[in-house]
Amino acid sequence: MARILVVEDEDNIAIALDFLLTRDGHDHRRLATGAGAVDEIRASPPDLVLLDVMLPQVSGYQILQDLRADPALNDVRVLMMTARGSAVERRKGMALGADGFIAKPFELSELRAELARLLDGRC
Repeated sequence: MARILVVEDEDNIAIALDFLLTRDGHDHRRLATGAGAVDEIRASPPDLVLLDVMLPQVSGYQILQDLRADPALNDVRVLMMTARGSAVERRKGMALGADGFIAKPFELSELRAELARLLDGRC
């Protein structure tokens, strides 16, 4: 069972993710804002962070940069999620060190495939 942190401000997406992650047997928790996300990850590093790009207070990109700047958190996997799924957004996320990038709204099968890829060998 993987430990997953969901950082997502949109309730409807968070509810869908909660349903999927619960059904698939993952231990997960949610933050609805970017503030404090890095501290939360540092206190209890998850196997994977599902990270929205556009968040109140602190952007997903800033959180990702902070994670990748901390050697102790460098191996935490990050799957970026954004409603603006352009190639520019994807390149920026990958350049900052994201392990994957998924556009919202996403198909559950697509999300499942990314989760399996990123968690392979960690569960």
